[in-house]
Amino acid sequence: MPTKTTSDAVKRRRRGTELEHALLTAAWDELAEAGFARLTMESVADRARTGVAVLYRRWPNKDELVFAAIRHYGDTHPIVIPDTGSLREDMIELLANINAGRIELATLVGATFAGLHDSAGLTPEDVRNIVRGDGPRRSDVVFRRAHDRGEIDLTRIPQDVLELPFQLVRHDVLMTLRPVTAERIRSIVDDVFWPLVTGPYARP
Repeated sequence: MPTKTTSDAVKRRRRGTELEHALLTAAWDELAEAGFARLTMESVADRARTGVAVLYRRWPNKDELVFAAIRHYGDTHPIVIPDTGSLREDMIELLANINAGRIELATLVGATFAGLHDSAGLTPEDVRNIVRGDGPRRSDVVFRRAHDRGEIDLTRIPQDVLELPFQLVRHDVLMTLRPVTAERIRSIVDDVFWPLVTGPYARP
């Protein structure tokens, strides 16, 4: 009885969600390895072992494919939202989770931005909004719980104050290309964020 070899065996076709996952994973790996400038639709197709037409049926150009790959990485590597019952502890844990789970994403997006700016004229805020999408931010859940517990009054605290801890962590990561230390995270919460939300913007 003849045996099938790898060359003459019929390959199972990937379809739907499985195919899209494979394509976006290949795009992310290519972006991480080759960089935005050297990434092409053809190189991603080769890595995914498919035809380039398969990519173009889903994403009209390289920019859209890269955005989709970045969003897909974020969706498949979710950040755990803590619920300790304390805003201070939630913030320390959330920043630590983001720091541990988003260092690769942050550094790669930072390195990719120059190419996206040259290609599509996008600003850093444009890129962040496209990558983040329209869904609620993880911090919104933490702040709403703290408000409901009576720890803070969201009607009194400016959005800039709420975003400050995350901006500082993002800045440190992009400047050093390394994870932020636990000591730095505690300092951001205890020395910068906490005095603001419990001081001038505290409940009357």
